[in-house]
Amino acid sequence: MSPNAKEITVGGQAFLALALLLGFLYGGRELTARAASNDYLVIATFNRVDGLAVGAPVRLAGIQVGTVDGQYLDVYYRAVTTLKIDADVKLPTDTSVAIHTDGLFGTKYVVLEPGGDEEFMGDGDEINFTQDAVIVAELLELIIAQGKANRKRRTGKE
Repeated sequence: MSPNAKEITVGGQAFLALALLLGFLYGGRELTARAASNDYLVIATFNRVDGLAVGAPVRLAGIQVGTVDGQYLDVYYRAVTTLKIDADVKLPTDTSVAIHTDGLFGTKYVVLEPGGDEEFMGDGDEINFTQDAVIVAELLELIIAQGKANRKRRTGKE
Protein backbone atom coordinates (compact mmCIF):
# COMPACT_ATOMS: atom_id res chain seq x y z
CA MET A 1 0.00 0.00 0.00
CA SER A 2 1.40 3.41 -0.95
CA PRO A 3 1.90 6.17 1.65
CA ASN A 4 -0.85 8.27 0.04
CA ALA A 5 -3.36 5.41 0.27
CA LYS A 6 -2.53 4.92 3.98
CA GLU A 7 -3.07 8.64 4.67
CA ILE A 8 -6.39 8.61 2.83
CA THR A 9 -7.53 5.49 4.70
CA VAL A 10 -6.54 6.86 8.12
CA GLY A 11 -8.10 10.26 7.32
CA GLY A 12 -11.34 8.62 6.20
CA GLN A 13 -11.50 6.49 9.35
CA ALA A 14 -10.85 9.52 11.55
CA PHE A 15 -13.55 11.49 9.73
CA LEU A 16 -16.01 8.60 10.08
CA ALA A 17 -15.25 8.28 13.81
CA LEU A 18 -15.76 12.02 14.32
CA ALA A 19 -19.06 11.94 12.39
CA LEU A 20 -20.30 8.99 14.47
CA LEU A 21 -19.29 10.72 17.72
CA LEU A 22 -21.07 13.94 16.75
CA GLY A 23 -24.16 12.00 15.65
CA PHE A 24 -24.23 10.09 18.93
CA LEU A 25 -23.81 13.25 21.00
CA TYR A 26 -26.48 15.15 19.09
CA GLY A 27 -29.02 12.30 19.09
CA GLY A 28 -28.19 11.24 22.64
CA ARG A 29 -28.71 14.73 24.03
CA GLU A 30 -32.38 14.72 23.05
CA LEU A 31 -32.91 11.23 24.45
CA THR A 32 -31.12 12.16 27.68
CA ALA A 33 -33.21 15.32 28.03
CA ARG A 34 -36.43 13.35 27.53
CA ALA A 35 -35.38 10.62 29.96
CA ALA A 36 -34.33 13.10 32.66
CA SER A 37 -37.42 15.26 32.18
CA ASN A 38 -40.36 14.83 34.51
CA ASP A 39 -42.46 17.36 32.59
CA TYR A 40 -46.09 16.42 32.15
CA LEU A 41 -48.60 16.94 29.37
CA VAL A 42 -52.03 18.53 29.70
CA ILE A 43 -54.64 18.85 26.98
CA ALA A 44 -56.74 21.89 26.07
CA THR A 45 -59.40 22.00 23.35
CA PHE A 46 -60.13 25.26 21.51
CA ASN A 47 -62.49 26.32 18.73
CA ARG A 48 -59.65 28.33 17.13
CA VAL A 49 -55.91 28.50 17.67
CA ASP A 50 -55.07 30.80 14.73
CA GLY A 51 -51.33 31.43 14.65
CA LEU A 52 -50.44 29.31 17.68
CA ALA A 53 -47.47 27.14 16.73
CA VAL A 54 -45.92 24.02 18.20
CA GLY A 55 -43.08 25.20 20.44
CA ALA A 56 -44.90 28.41 21.46
CA PRO A 57 -44.40 29.38 25.09
CA VAL A 58 -46.87 28.54 27.85
CA ARG A 59 -46.83 31.24 30.54
CA LEU A 60 -48.09 31.51 34.08
CA ALA A 61 -47.95 34.95 35.72
CA GLY A 62 -45.78 36.08 32.80
CA ILE A 63 -43.16 33.37 33.34
CA GLN A 64 -42.64 30.59 30.83
CA VAL A 65 -43.56 27.27 32.45
CA GLY A 66 -43.83 25.11 29.36
CA THR A 67 -44.35 24.88 25.62
CA VAL A 68 -47.00 23.85 23.12
CA ASP A 69 -46.09 20.22 22.40
CA GLY A 70 -48.59 19.34 19.68
CA GLN A 71 -51.86 20.15 17.91
CA TYR A 72 -54.47 18.16 16.02
CA LEU A 73 -58.15 18.27 15.07
CA ASP A 74 -60.67 16.13 16.91
CA VAL A 75 -63.72 14.51 15.30
CA TYR A 76 -65.73 17.72 15.84
CA TYR A 77 -63.09 19.84 14.04
CA ARG A 78 -61.92 21.50 17.22
CA ALA A 79 -58.23 22.19 17.84
CA VAL A 80 -56.80 19.92 20.52
CA THR A 81 -53.56 21.34 21.91
CA THR A 82 -51.09 19.42 24.04
CA LEU A 83 -49.12 21.54 26.51
CA LYS A 84 -45.86 20.35 28.05
CA ILE A 85 -45.66 21.79 31.58
CA ASP A 86 -42.52 21.93 33.75
CA ALA A 87 -42.52 19.25 36.46
CA ASP A 88 -42.12 21.75 39.30
CA VAL A 89 -45.31 23.64 38.31
CA LYS A 90 -48.43 22.13 39.88
CA LEU A 91 -51.67 23.25 38.23
CA PRO A 92 -54.98 23.05 40.11
CA THR A 93 -57.62 20.98 38.32
CA ASP A 94 -59.77 24.10 37.71
CA THR A 95 -57.02 25.96 35.84
CA SER A 96 -58.12 27.93 32.76
CA VAL A 97 -56.14 28.53 29.58
CA ALA A 98 -56.25 31.30 26.95
CA ILE A 99 -54.39 32.13 23.76
CA HIS A 100 -52.90 35.64 23.73
CA THR A 101 -50.93 37.69 21.22
CA ASP A 102 -47.61 39.34 22.00
CA GLY A 103 -48.44 42.91 20.95
CA LEU A 104 -50.84 43.86 18.18
CA PHE A 105 -49.39 41.61 15.46
CA GLY A 106 -46.94 39.52 17.49
CA THR A 107 -46.66 35.80 18.02
CA LYS A 108 -49.25 33.77 19.88
CA TYR A 109 -48.63 32.13 23.23
CA VAL A 110 -50.66 30.30 25.86
CA VAL A 111 -51.55 31.82 29.24
CA LEU A 112 -52.52 29.67 32.22
CA GLU A 113 -54.70 31.02 35.03
CA PRO A 114 -54.60 28.69 38.03
CA GLY A 115 -57.81 28.05 39.90
CA GLY A 116 -58.32 27.48 43.60
CA ASP A 117 -58.82 23.72 43.68
CA GLU A 118 -56.67 21.75 46.12
CA GLU A 119 -56.21 18.84 43.70
CA PHE A 120 -53.57 19.10 40.98
CA MET A 121 -53.50 18.04 37.36
CA GLY A 122 -51.42 15.09 36.25
CA ASP A 123 -50.02 13.79 33.00
CA GLY A 124 -52.75 13.55 30.34
CA ASP A 125 -55.38 15.58 32.23
CA GLU A 126 -57.58 18.04 30.33
CA ILE A 127 -58.12 21.74 31.00
CA ASN A 128 -61.85 22.37 30.68
CA PHE A 129 -61.91 26.19 30.73
CA THR A 130 -60.47 27.55 27.48
CA GLN A 131 -60.53 30.89 25.66
CA ASP A 132 -59.86 30.93 21.91
CA ALA A 133 -57.37 33.10 20.06
CA VAL A 134 -58.54 36.60 19.19
CA ILE A 135 -58.31 37.34 15.48
CA VAL A 136 -56.90 40.86 15.17
CA ALA A 137 -58.45 41.46 11.73
CA GLU A 138 -61.92 40.56 13.04
CA LEU A 139 -61.41 42.80 16.06
CA LEU A 140 -60.39 45.73 13.84
CA GLU A 141 -63.41 45.17 11.59
CA LEU A 142 -65.67 45.22 14.64
CA ILE A 143 -64.13 48.49 15.87
CA ILE A 144 -64.50 50.11 12.44
CA ALA A 145 -68.12 48.96 12.11
CA GLN A 146 -68.91 50.30 15.57
CA GLY A 147 -67.31 53.65 14.70
CA LYS A 148 -69.32 53.90 11.48
CA ALA A 149 -72.53 53.10 13.36
CA ASN A 150 -71.78 55.78 15.97
CA ARG A 151 -71.00 58.36 13.27
CA LYS A 152 -74.20 57.52 11.40
CA ARG A 153 -76.24 57.85 14.59
CA ARG A 154 -74.70 61.25 15.43
CA THR A 155 -74.79 62.81 11.96
CA GLY A 156 -77.67 60.93 10.42
CA LYS A 157 -75.57 60.04 7.35
CA GLU A 158 -72.80 57.63 6.40
